[in-house]
Amino acid sequence: MFKRRKKEVPKLKSDELRKLNDEELQGKLFELRAELVKLKSAAARGTLKKETGKIRAIRRAIARIITIMNERKLSI
Repeated sequence: MFKRRKKEVPKLKSDELRKLNDEELQGKLFELRAELVKLKSAAARGTLKKETGKIRAIRRAIARIITIMNERKLSI
């Protein structure tokens, strides 16, 4: 009948991340890691309901940020 829309973490695209400077990327990385810790602890306690997909999305966003930071270090 009616389809429920899932609340998803907005996907951080590489193009958007590349526009940010190093300090902003560090800030985003810190925020995402803090949220990941919260979600993982909730999952371990068993109180995480429908947000299990958020963990995967956050892990991938963290990987994107780290990749962009490493590219800048190597000046690719």
